Amino acid sequence: QVQLVESGGGLVQAGGSLRLSCAASGRAFRWLAMGWFRQAPGKEREFVGVISYSGGSTDYADSVNGRFTITRDNAKITVYLQMNNLKPEDTAVYYCAAGRDSSTVKADTVDYWGQGTQVTVSS
Repeated sequence: QVQLVESGGGLVQAGGSLRLSCAASGRAFRWLAMGWFRQAPGKEREFVGVISYSGGSTDYADSVNGRFTITRDNAKITVYLQMNNLKPEDTAVYYCAAGRDSSTVKADTVDYWGQGTQVTVSS
């Protein structure tokens, strides 16, 4: 089975950047689509973006499109979320997720989740 561990969260000023990492265990990673979600206090979990197993296709929520970029390095068994021009409304716990394909991940119907990493953006 797949184990996911996020890292890279922290405190950053508005307009700054962070890169989150999600390290995965297991060789099945190479055949899984990987996504990012976030959840702010008092709000439901929100889809952020997804990348196909090959890395050739990505999809993003409108709220982050143009600012966030997902990449994956199958050799390192790691997926990344590069976050630029951060805004206070980006403050949330960010979760890594894995699924059979991008549609499955985007629909929030996945079985594999990381523990989350806190991102706080100050104004």
